[in-house]
Amino acid sequence: MTVTVLAGGVGAARFLSGLVRAVPPADVTAVVNTGDDTVLHGLAISPDLDTITYTLAGAIDPERGWGLQGETWRAMEALDRYTAVRPDGSSAAPAWFNLGDRDLATHFYRTARLAEGATLTAVTAEIARAWGLGLSIVPMTDDRFRTIVRLAESGHEVPFQDYFVRLRHDVAVSGLRFDHSATPTDEVRRAIADADVVVVAPSNPLVSIGPIRDLPGVDDALAARRSSVVAVSPIVGGAALKGPADRMLTELGMDASVVGVARLYAPIADVLVIDPADAHLVDAVVAEGMRCVVEPSVMTTPERAESLAVACLAAAR
Repeated sequence: MTVTVLAGGVGAARFLSGLVRAVPPADVTAVVNTGDDTVLHGLAISPDLDTITYTLAGAIDPERGWGLQGETWRAMEALDRYTAVRPDGSSAAPAWFNLGDRDLATHFYRTARLAEGATLTAVTAEIARAWGLGLSIVPMTDDRFRTIVRLAESGHEVPFQDYFVRLRHDVAVSGLRFDHSATPTDEVRRAIADADVVVVAPSNPLVSIGPIRDLPGVDDALAARRSSVVAVSPIVGGAALKGPADRMLTELGMDASVVGVARLYAPIADVLVIDPADAHLVDAVVAEGMRCVVEPSVMTTPERAESLAVACLAAAR
């Protein structure tokens, strides 16, 4: 059975780590959000691609959920030397986005290969091979794509990483848009069209899955095979397990519950998998036009993640 997973962030990474225990890794393709990508210190940084790579390689820091285990931060500490001399308005040497010393190697490699003319798809495959991974990790596009967040208090728009990291996603938002003229790659189109099952991972539906869906043709391709598309709710008991998905849904006028998630995914997915904490909402999910499967979705162990993945595959028609 071949499986394609629409993925972004920690929840997707944990789901994929369970999925590759349930099916051969060679049968799995992760189509990964790149709307979070940014450039810092002249380096091309792809947070979701790296989180998924490091998690599947068993190298992720388990407490933070990002970056490498046993990381050191000497380069970031050394940047403090230049804070006092940096002119007003300069963006040189930003210290708000931590890059670990060993993590820098990934960004050095990606940046150099992109400068040589390689596509992000090709570079991502090289990085995955370097980490010994057997699945395919595919960026959603090789083109520039930026997620832009409007802050409620000031009305200013900021790139996603400014909201998520610099402001610690601790401010209300009033809008969200995607700045791009990007298209999905042929690899993404094939992954969605040809897989036996497509799973929408338990990622933020607005800023992790939303960018993938915003690419031309993606929603149409998913809708065309809707009966074999299964989504996992990232909301459990009315809250996001990690990140600001619940607050963003509420602030943007949506329902921060499995019912709200069903409204977002009903056009493209036949099944929504929800945690037992939300079992009382099964009928409400069905009323939104989705079949509903109740399965523990809090992936506290690899075994839990594997069980969730198995349930998703069984739910697909």
